[in-house]
Amino acid sequence: MTVNELVRYYPRVYHMANAGTWESIRQRGLLSTSALLDLFGIAGNERYRIESCHRPKSVEITHPQHGSVVIRDQAPMRESTLRRCLVGMRPQQWYELLNRKTFFWVTESRVHTLLTARLYRKKEHTVITVDTASLVAQHRDRATLSPINSGSTLYNPPRRGPHTFSTIADGCTSGK
Repeated sequence: MTVNELVRYYPRVYHMANAGTWESIRQRGLLSTSALLDLFGIAGNERYRIESCHRPKSVEITHPQHGSVVIRDQAPMRESTLRRCLVGMRPQQWYELLNRKTFFWVTESRVHTLLTARLYRKKEHTVITVDTASLVAQHRDRATLSPINSGSTLYNPPRRGPHTFSTIADGCTSGK
């Protein structure tokens, strides 16, 4: 797939965030869990529990200047299943890798599935819709692609590891 095909097939991408987070995202940008922990000065055991371990429930962090944010759970990931499908990594490394990224769904139907999942359907959310061409143009050097839902080990999960994410340059050719 070329970059042009990526943009043509998926002209918009979608990010689901907790309700009420838009103003923070607008001001600071869409930050990964690791970037939020840096910004909020979270260190030590608290950081380790949030960033390096499975997070079965969402976690709220607070800062006197930045207020509070909710870091979403990793409920669709089961560590016992993750151990069986990981290749070349330990679970801690996988969690840390995921927590350094922000994620988008490439179709509206996929984000709708998440919005209506049992765990999330009774909660309010903010869905951010982003123009794919603009996102790729601005973040091409650091954006990565994954052929799987890397945050879920439900329903016969595929193998995953350092090979799961490829850069846009590696995952797409720049041809027309």
